[in-house]
Amino acid sequence: MSKRWISGLAAASCVLGLIACTERAGDSTGKRADTVGQAEKAAAAAGNKAAEMAELARDKTRAFITSPEVRQDAAAVGSAIKNAGNVAVGTVDDAAITASVTRALAKDPALNAGRIEVETRAGVVHLAGHAPSAAAKARAGQLAGGVQGVSAVDNALEVQAL
Repeated sequence: MSKRWISGLAAASCVLGLIACTERAGDSTGKRADTVGQAEKAAAAAGNKAAEMAELARDKTRAFITSPEVRQDAAAVGSAIKNAGNVAVGTVDDAAITASVTRALAKDPALNAGRIEVETRAGVVHLAGHAPSAAAKARAGQLAGGVQGVSAVDNALEVQAL
């Protein structure tokens, strides 16, 4: 036999073997293809269900957020935050006013600032304690009233000679 004829016979054998393998694989991959197809369909169905549920959740969330009750609650929270900010600013201002009044009283040699208590609420300064004379009491009221931010002075100092 010639080499060409043997090569042809070998090639033909390979082709027939490949055809046989392909037919067997077709039988098993057909079953696999059905299984893969079912899995793909199940995955697609699950994905569609998840998308529907996400849209429903989005719609319910939107309805909740835009409801009159939530808007009213949000407005109340905003107002409370604004009021808290105003109180905080007022408290800081009152503390600064108290410190300024205390310094002004301490600089006056006619007053014994250690015997005068100073409290400030909403810009109103309350003076309590003792003043050595009526003139010193009046002077303390003037000094407190001259501090920036003071809206009124409640001069409750008692005149008591030292």
